Amino acid sequence: MSFEAISSIAQAEYEAKAAVAAAEGRSKQMLSDAEAAGKAAVEAAGSKAEEELAELNRQAKEKAKGSARALAGELENQKAVLRSRAEARLEQAASLVVERIVNS
Repeated sequence: MSFEAISSIAQAEYEAKAAVAAAEGRSKQMLSDAEAAGKAAVEAAGSKAEEELAELNRQAKEKAKGSARALAGELENQKAVLRSRAEARLEQAASLVVERIVNS
């Protein structure tokens, strides 16, 4: 082989090694970038999930308060009905007691 051929082969080997090294460097950088992006995406998803959970919790509390108010109103109505029935029966009971005392 001639010196030029050997020199050309050596140059090609050097360029190939440099290209492989550059490709390895780029792949390591791409892997690092992908890991960083993945971590950022996981953190963003975690933050979003926490915010959504807080909002759902707030909505659930509001709904529970509304249900409690409605139930309290219904119970007050039932209490008023029962009280009026009891008062009416109290009148009847008092009349019955007085009648029995008078008749005895």
